[in-house]
Amino acid sequence: MDHSSMDMGSSSTSSSGSMSMMSMDFTNDHSAPLYSSAWTPKTSGGYAGTCIFLVFLAVISRLLIAYRHVLESKWHNKAVKRRYIKVAVATETDRERQPSLSASEKSEAAVLTVRGMDETVRVVRSPAQSGITIQPWRFSVDLPRACVFTVQAGVGYLLMLAVMTLNVGYFLSVLAGLFVGELAVGRYAQADDGHH
Repeated sequence: MDHSSMDMGSSSTSSSGSMSMMSMDFTNDHSAPLYSSAWTPKTSGGYAGTCIFLVFLAVISRLLIAYRHVLESKWHNKAVKRRYIKVAVATETDRERQPSLSASEKSEAAVLTVRGMDETVRVVRSPAQSGITIQPWRFSVDLPRACVFTVQAGVGYLLMLAVMTLNVGYFLSVLAGLFVGELAVGRYAQADDGHH
């Protein structure tokens, strides 16, 4: 029994000893594995190829953020176009019974069309709560949104894992890719969108 407890104690000591030997400093080791031990550059060319891959992956990350924002804008514009409804046309006697509207009230009550003001079309407005308008759930919108977000998160986590290797080349490659991607498509992305 003493022998088994002694083995257990020595194994816990050796595992804690190896944990304390792990370096938490940046390194420039050209043979640092990326994502698995199978992806360990053996040469300087392999290391450079891995860094170029990380640059492209970071650019893709920024492209996905911009693409998602463009899709959100498109979906919002489609939702706004669905707000128009046709209303029943008032007869002359109905109009005589209603109090007359001023020019500004008439412009708010009608919609401008190619043929002028159309009083038979109304814009449906829902009361906005603190400036946020939530669109109803739609399969044609929410499924692609979830897919793009999932791919975007996956790419972000892959970039995070590359940075967590604490390899200077990998870290600078991710930053360079994010810079190039933002420079190329940053104007399409929302300012408040998260990045990894």
